Amino acid sequence: MLLLLGRTEFNVLFNQQTGEFTSALAAKDSGRFWRAMQVFGLALLAAVPLYAVYFFVRDRLGLSWRRWLTQDFLRRYFSQRQFYELAGEEALDNPDQRIADDIQAFTQKSMLFLLEMLSAVLTLIAFSSVLWSISKVLVGILVVYAAFGTVMTFGVFGKPMIGLNFQQLRREADFRFGLIRVRENAEAIAFYRGEARESAHVAERFGAVYENYKRLLRRTLGLDLFRYAYTFIPYALPSVVIASRIISGELEVGRAIQAGGAFAAMLSALTVFVDRFETLSAFAAGIERLHQLDRLLDKGSPAAPDQSWIESVEGADLDLENVTLETPGTGRRLVEGVTLGVAPQRDLVIVGQSGGGKSSLLRAIAGLWRRGSGTIRRPISDMLFLPQRPYMIWGSLREQLLYPSVDREVDEAELQAVLARVNLGTLVQRCGGLDSVQDFAKMLSIGEQQRLAVARVLLSSPRYAILDEATSALDAENEAMLYAELKRTKATLISVTHHPGLLEYHAQVLELLGDGRWALHEAAGYGLAPELEEVDDLGSGVVRAKPSKTLKPPRVGARKTR
Repeated sequence: MLLLLGRTEFNVLFNQQTGEFTSALAAKDSGRFWRAMQVFGLALLAAVPLYAVYFFVRDRLGLSWRRWLTQDFLRRYFSQRQFYELAGEEALDNPDQRIADDIQAFTQKSMLFLLEMLSAVLTLIAFSSVLWSISKVLVGILVVYAAFGTVMTFGVFGKPMIGLNFQQLRREADFRFGLIRVRENAEAIAFYRGEARESAHVAERFGAVYENYKRLLRRTLGLDLFRYAYTFIPYALPSVVIASRIISGELEVGRAIQAGGAFAAMLSALTVFVDRFETLSAFAAGIERLHQLDRLLDKGSPAAPDQSWIESVEGADLDLENVTLETPGTGRRLVEGVTLGVAPQRDLVIVGQSGGGKSSLLRAIAGLWRRGSGTIRRPISDMLFLPQRPYMIWGSLREQLLYPSVDREVDEAELQAVLARVNLGTLVQRCGGLDSVQDFAKMLSIGEQQRLAVARVLLSSPRYAILDEATSALDAENEAMLYAELKRTKATLISVTHHPGLLEYHAQVLELLGDGRWALHEAAGYGLAPELEEVDDLGSGVVRAKPSKTLKPPRVGARKTR
């Protein structure tokens, strides 16, 4: 504020001295001219650093504001897994772009507009006495002219440009997201030879950017035609109004310069929103996007009046009490009234047909899906979930193994021993050391990634390890080896699988029968150790499993081997 006051004072002083030495030149008064130039020079020496520091402090304050606001949004975005909840929110597009770009624009432009408004007020106060002393008529013309420009700008160009800028921000973000998606899934797209489809999809998104921007440019053209005419007229208007008084000798020539400068400064102050309207409309669109995200982060995911939600309770062991699970959005019932307990070392395997709700039930146990009813008790801080496709962070091999608690101190020999236990003994050499940073998602095959994920369980030793087809990419030998290693830990296993060979590593079986029905069995009496017999299916030479005659054959289907 002090720098802004000083800047305004220097603007007034420069305007006065410009008029002063112009009048001195017109009067051919050498002494008066050089005195005016001396004052001007001294003012210049003081003004240059003041102006530079003013802009530095303004931008530094905007940067500090951005840091605070970004940290606030990130804290709420990652709290209570809001980033996961908002991923299915249809009303919210590109939250990453809103946090990265919209906050930056909001903080910088907010500082700009706030200080420009304050500067406008100070300018009006500082120059009003100057213009009033020269011509009261000019003051009246100024007020009418500024009011006309403001009404025209906001009345004719206002709302449409804000809407177009909102759509432009959204479509630019969609276009960028499409390109990022191609980069992240480059190998899968290449395998499918899907580049033509992806190229067409990205081009379609860019087409939306292009068409919206064309409409925005047409609106901007109309605004610019009015704005530039509106801006250039004041160059001559003050001189026209007071020309007769200058010609008659009532006012000095320098007073015309002062009047023009004061008129331009006050008009700029009164029409600050007109001059900045194009930027202001984009700014308003960004504010709306941030406000939408802010509102959703505050709201969380409360139950709607016509919906019920699964209650999550912290407990020592995993227990499900009358749990009914429905899909978010569609409300399709997957399982109904499941009641079971998974005590320590009472490992559970969940089986059933594809799409029957096995992985969804694991999401409910993790607290990710809450649509339904019932109660789930679990030691959430002492559980580790292994999805079918492991998440590989960008970092070192040491951080991969210790994720998500990467700051733990673990001996290097222990890390190498664990890698050997999951048949990745040579990975340290391949990576160039435990602290070498690599893109492991590209470097390792899916099978190697799954083995590395199991190594995380061996290192962290959670009470419960939840495996959602976490060994599906492995051959039977490696899969059996990993489950044997997991059984040596204190972790209680909860697995989703289609492989009947894994039944022997579990104590009980939860079978999802479809249509919400389910059944609980002891693993020992549920098709354990199927017999193999040679069957030539129409000459195919396939060896298939023949289920043993037990309580009930598993519905997961027999594995076929050649």
